[in-house]
Amino acid sequence: MELDQLVDKFKQKDEKAFEKLYNMYSDSMHGVIYNIVRDHDIAAEVMQDVFIKAWHKANSYSSKKGRFFTWILNISRNAAIDKTRSKAFKNSKQNLNSDFFVDIIEGNESLDDKTDAIGIKKFVGKLAEKCKAVIELLYFKGYTQSEASEALDMPIGTIKTRNRNCIQELRNMVLN
Repeated sequence: MELDQLVDKFKQKDEKAFEKLYNMYSDSMHGVIYNIVRDHDIAAEVMQDVFIKAWHKANSYSSKKGRFFTWILNISRNAAIDKTRSKAFKNSKQNLNSDFFVDIIEGNESLDDKTDAIGIKKFVGKLAEKCKAVIELLYFKGYTQSEASEALDMPIGTIKTRNRNCIQELRNMVLN
């Protein structure tokens, strides 16, 4: 079954289509979410919430606006960022144990392992270093534009312009 047919069935609340799409995209979505929340249990919880939200809001997806993967990726990214901004999440991270820091240093999980199924690594790898830095912070690590501006020590207007230009460059690479 082609992806378009699968998505149409998903929009019609077909459970088998839901299961198939979940199996297709859950690893990638977990990778994106984990990169932001840095906790496997929380990432799994958020990922399930994402798919339930996608199920309930399936009619809001339009193939004219973009690919299904991009749609669910945006839901995942936003849900992960919302989770990190929640009071409960912030409170749970106040007294971090040393395992959290060891995992950051020794963890070999990266977004490359989880999302390269869609081939994004080769496209992002072709971008200039200035683009890679902005895209990594904004899309893979969940930074706001203000946070990216501080982290990269550049004006927020430059971040916004670079983000727009780099995303356009990625679109052109994918379409060509």
